[in-house]
Amino acid sequence: MKKRPLGKTGINVSEIAFGGVEIGMPYGIGVNTPEDMLPFQEATRLLQEALDAGINFFDTARMYGESERIMGAAFSGRRDEAVIATKCRHFLDRDGNLPPTKELKTIIESSLHESLKTLKSDYVDIYMLHQGHFAILNSEEIALTFEKLKKEGKMRAMGVSTYTFEETALAIEKGIWEVIQLPFNLVDQRQKALFPKASEQGTGLVIRSVLLKGILSDRGKNLHAALADVEKHLSRYEPLMKDGNYTLSALAVKYVLSYPEVSAALVGIDSFSYLHQSLEAADGQYLDANKLAQAERMAYPDPSFIDLAYWSRMNWLL
Repeated sequence: MKKRPLGKTGINVSEIAFGGVEIGMPYGIGVNTPEDMLPFQEATRLLQEALDAGINFFDTARMYGESERIMGAAFSGRRDEAVIATKCRHFLDRDGNLPPTKELKTIIESSLHESLKTLKSDYVDIYMLHQGHFAILNSEEIALTFEKLKKEGKMRAMGVSTYTFEETALAIEKGIWEVIQLPFNLVDQRQKALFPKASEQGTGLVIRSVLLKGILSDRGKNLHAALADVEKHLSRYEPLMKDGNYTLSALAVKYVLSYPEVSAALVGIDSFSYLHQSLEAADGQYLDANKLAQAERMAYPDPSFIDLAYWSRMNWLL
């Protein structure tokens, strides 16, 4: 597994980042209850096998159920081998407002201390805001609190998870967020226009929604009727898949890793078979200029419809 620089943080990360939400809570197509998930010991072994195979980058969050606890158990005695990113608890109210300054600082600091205790570590490599909305990105208090925690040695780098093009653009413009986690994939390619600016600034880019919650994999069949056009669109990728002898998920991973500005592709892994598929896809052989241009022409025609949060609320991903 090749490593790439995580922007200018000085941290080198595997091209595949292990997405830890699926091992911590029900998530993704067909995963509706804890019974659909790996048991604790199997999840621990999965993480250890990933580390042994060369994946050193692991993504989790306070909000991901048992994910942090499982990672803490898996990496006990091997903490220095793993690069761990975790995310702060949410703190916007239902109206999108921030809490008072004192409460805001308490949430950020207590969330990190809870994460450190659960991860059995005295630091995290990347501590991230879980939702980079405009109010959050424009808050001087949040930035100062993160900077204080970094100076105390409780994190190596500051990061933010964004959702929209505009949020990512603002996060880059602020110039203090060293790592940005953003959605980007074969069907929704809008944010690639921001890659050059992020690279110029030395911002590490971690790409999530690479497999679109499993739709860009063998799970993307017989979808809800509301997603019929999305499912039909997937057939457009068959020539590229056939040409490279790729599965759809392999093509999706290779597409993301074909951009040199990308530090890592964050892939949700909840089984040993998906781990092995991810390892095979990230083999250093990605799309050449011609195939990359071909894939870019195959973006979904209405990218604004690609909204996983909305799909989940509508129960289209069950």
